[in-house]
Amino acid sequence: MGEVLVTGATGGIGSALVPALVSAGHRVIAVGREVEGLQSLAARTIVADLAQVDQLAGTIGKLATLDALVHCAGVSEVAAVADAPPATCQHTLTVNVAAAAELTRLALSALRRSRGHVVFVNAAPGLRAVSRWSAFVASKAALRELADSLRDEEAVHGVRVTTVYPAGTATERLRRTRAAFGRPYDPGRCIQPATLAAMIVWVLAAPGDAYVSELAILPAPRPR
Repeated sequence: MGEVLVTGATGGIGSALVPALVSAGHRVIAVGREVEGLQSLAARTIVADLAQVDQLAGTIGKLATLDALVHCAGVSEVAAVADAPPATCQHTLTVNVAAAAELTRLALSALRRSRGHVVFVNAAPGLRAVSRWSAFVASKAALRELADSLRDEEAVHGVRVTTVYPAGTATERLRRTRAAFGRPYDPGRCIQPATLAAMIVWVLAAPGDAYVSELAILPAPRPR
């Protein structure tokens, strides 16, 4: 077991992942914006705003040891291209992609030493070209390319890179997003955050001779 840094630690997925990692014996560094939410986690905590990419190096500090980095943080504004101000796209790409790239860069020295693992939590499998969701979809396409490039670059250092593609997960963010689209939200038909967290813990527990590079996760089929 090792030390794992988790972004978006106070979100629906991150707040389920942190205790799952702790239960599996990992030491966790939980990164998030909400002070109260972080205080409830049994982990070392860092308050950080991922929209302020140029401040992340000072906020995160030097990572002497790190075995895994899990990117759970993200934003998902709903707006048509014609209606979205420049700040919408800029904020989405900054939090979802640029911050992930910068945090990965900051962690790479430690991850190379440990022959560690980077996990990117992306969007639903096959998501593309969604009307009124262009900034989010574009950011997730860019995040996939970031992960694929990183995997190729860091293989020589023994660093593993996994992209997880979860379908709808029962979080407050998904409820808000579906409401913005005028679509129903039934958490009982979604992946539960604890289930997704367990699968990420499983990904990190891969044996030394193989690992999962991409993992698509769907809710179990149910009778209509």
